[in-house]
Amino acid sequence: MAMLGDEPVELSLSLTPHTEIWRRVILEKIMGSTWTSFLITLLLSVAAADSSLFEANGVPIVRNISEIDQDNYGRLGLSHITIAGSVMHGFKEIEVWLQTFAPGARTPIHRHSCEEIFVVLKGSGTLYLASDSHKNYPGSPQQFPIFTNTTFHIPINDAHQVWNTNEHEDLQFLVIISRPPIKVFIYDDWYMPHTAAKLKFPYYWDELSYGQTSPVKDEL
Repeated sequence: MAMLGDEPVELSLSLTPHTEIWRRVILEKIMGSTWTSFLITLLLSVAAADSSLFEANGVPIVRNISEIDQDNYGRLGLSHITIAGSVMHGFKEIEVWLQTFAPGARTPIHRHSCEEIFVVLKGSGTLYLASDSHKNYPGSPQQFPIFTNTTFHIPINDAHQVWNTNEHEDLQFLVIISRPPIKVFIYDDWYMPHTAAKLKFPYYWDELSYGQTSPVKDEL
């Protein structure tokens, strides 16, 4: 008979040599003042053995961005990190990227059937946006200066291009898109017909994770 707090605890173990050792260990823990810490340690070890308790969609709830894989995907001057991805991580409604453009680096002229929001973290550059993209071709774009602490959004299917036009500093921003995974139509220039735009799907950072590709309908 042992005491757990003010309550008696009955221990009943078959006294083989193995169980006798464990009986003594348990008795020492119960009778000593370390019972509470022993129980906490046991619970924490069980929880640590099942890391899924701390994950959603197989992704840890809290992550260090510096430990997430980054790549340029064959584009000089680009550093891309998918922080929360549809194909990579199973997120359904939005996708979040961290991108850094070296001086002179730029996106292709492109459009996509999703909303896109940028938050500029550092640097400066230029957004080129063809607001009349719903004609037969994008047309001459408007130019918008972008810089640290600005945010801008791209309407659905408006052709656009983001360019680091600052010769002395990287341009870095967060990108949030809706309706992932992204399907991108790429143009050689601003007067290329929509029907000639080249579909890129899955996009570069989704290629390794994506399985079978189904036909994509162009909304224009």
